[in-house]
Amino acid sequence: MTKECGYHDDHRRQLLRRALAALLGFIFLILLVIFLIWIILRPTKPRFVLEDATVYAFNLSSTGDTPSAAAPTPNTLTLTMQVTLSAFNPNNRIGIYYTKLDAYASYRGQQVSLATALPPTYQGHRDTAVWSPFLYGAAVPVSPFMLEILRQDKTSGGVLVNVKVNGRVKWKVGTWVSGRYHIYVNCPAYIRLAGDRDDAALGVAGPAVKFQLFQNCVVDV
Repeated sequence: MTKECGYHDDHRRQLLRRALAALLGFIFLILLVIFLIWIILRPTKPRFVLEDATVYAFNLSSTGDTPSAAAPTPNTLTLTMQVTLSAFNPNNRIGIYYTKLDAYASYRGQQVSLATALPPTYQGHRDTAVWSPFLYGAAVPVSPFMLEILRQDKTSGGVLVNVKVNGRVKWKVGTWVSGRYHIYVNCPAYIRLAGDRDDAALGVAGPAVKFQLFQNCVVDV
């Protein structure tokens, strides 16, 4: 009886070792396939460029002091601009589906325009896509310190507005399409200020001003 139990124990251990070896071999094979696919395809995130920006209005209005009995009215910023964004797919074997993209403008870390939806786009191998959205922000309440910051920016001659894009992308290899991945794009745009010396309305007003930028953007996927 003792010899038979020892035989069965050895047999079980051999089965466990074989099962463990098979599992490790399977995991190694999967990792090898993933590594080979990565080596062959060399996936690279798209490159975004902010080509130009046409500014129709960039005004911060201050209401000044209000009576103590009334609630204080915040400073507001009005922005109207059209930008041209291009995206280049540097991959030779991978296509990109832009399934959902929203563009908006940010000033000093604060969103100052509504999000504008960009049309869904498929981008083939080494292809370029171009969008020209309008960005609007009408009397957007901003932080109290924004007036002083804009005064300082006016003294320096311009403001740094960030055009940002948030959305989802999918990768396409042959007939296979991946799941959705988040994409975040940040494009700095330096805009010269114009206007009079009235601090109650600082910024750009009047005829549209077009700025040729060709500014590379930071892309995270």
